[in-house]
Amino acid sequence: MTRTAMLLAAGRGKAMRPLSELTAKSLLTLGGRSLIDYALDTLAAAGVEKVKVVVNAHWHADQVAQHLAVRHGPPETLLRREESLLDTGGGVHAALDLLGSEPFFVINGDSVWLEGPTPALDRLRQAWTDEADAVLLVQRTCMTRSGGGMGDFALDPEGRVRRRREREVVPFVYAGVQLVSPALFAGAPEGPFSMNLAWDRAIEAGRLRAIVHDGLWFHLSTPGDLAAAETALRLRRTGQSR
Repeated sequence: MTRTAMLLAAGRGKAMRPLSELTAKSLLTLGGRSLIDYALDTLAAAGVEKVKVVVNAHWHADQVAQHLAVRHGPPETLLRREESLLDTGGGVHAALDLLGSEPFFVINGDSVWLEGPTPALDRLRQAWTDEADAVLLVQRTCMTRSGGGMGDFALDPEGRVRRRREREVVPFVYAGVQLVSPALFAGAPEGPFSMNLAWDRAIEAGRLRAIVHDGLWFHLSTPGDLAAAETALRLRRTGQSR
């Protein structure tokens, strides 16, 4: 059972300003709960509690450190400060020494999801195969609340991933959650780089898989995204939305 994770929370949150001007983006609230607590509570529910969750931080890192210091309950967290931004791939690569040799979860700090019949992290575990270096959680492009554009990926019947071709519309967008083997970063450069670099190498080798989320998912990039998610959650609580 995967018991280790990395939570990506180091970005400056420029698109979320002015809300993130004086507050770390991961500490903004949705439904009365901070975004970082959504991710940590979900990891705890999935059994990620006896091994550290690594949280990276850059913008208002002291605020994140203070929040984690007073947080009650699992999982145990370890804050790694990025003095300079390393991007999504570089941030995980720099923390491999803390994440161990087994597959681990990586969660984007601006992704919040509601579970379907089976929790998403359990479904990622169930989908894991030694023939993959990563298994992504994706959402149907038509169901994205903040607009999925032309999509990110197409999947074959076995869940193998390919990129959208030029001018093509594809069915799925990345939902900000993945189960990753350290092998995904073999030969990766030092310093900043996007997770896309590692994914593209895995796609070329036929070692990137994905599963489709079966619940609601929110990508919280802008104040408008946050407001729309608040409305969707309120309607769901009052039984006005399914």
